[in-house]
Amino acid sequence: MAGSRRKLLVPGVEEYLESVKYEIAQEFGINLGAQTVSRSNGSVGGEITKRLVAQAQSDLTNQNR
Repeated sequence: MAGSRRKLLVPGVEEYLESVKYEIAQEFGINLGAQTVSRSNGSVGGEITKRLVAQAQSDLTNQNR
């Protein structure tokens, strides 16, 4: 996130997301890199978002109990 003006709310989140990205890519059989097609990269990003939303929903549900 070099040069970004966005403030991170959770310290260390960049390292976590990076590890999740490669974990999902491995699950999908995708080798990330400059030669990877955009569709493959997008599917990994979409899965990251899907999992983060599911985790947030779970956390909110557990907080309301």
